[in-house]
Amino acid sequence: MDINLLRSIVTVVMFIFFIGIVIWAWSSRNRARFDEAARLPFEQD
Repeated sequence: MDINLLRSIVTVVMFIFFIGIVIWAWSSRNRARFDEAARLPFEQD
């Protein structure tokens, strides 16, 4: 196995992983939880 082939495979796998994180972060199921977390710094004790 050539080192350049290994680098290409790792790059493609990391890109797919990144796209998966983006889809997870923008999914509507997580919107309420993320909105609540975004308001935490502004809440009074």
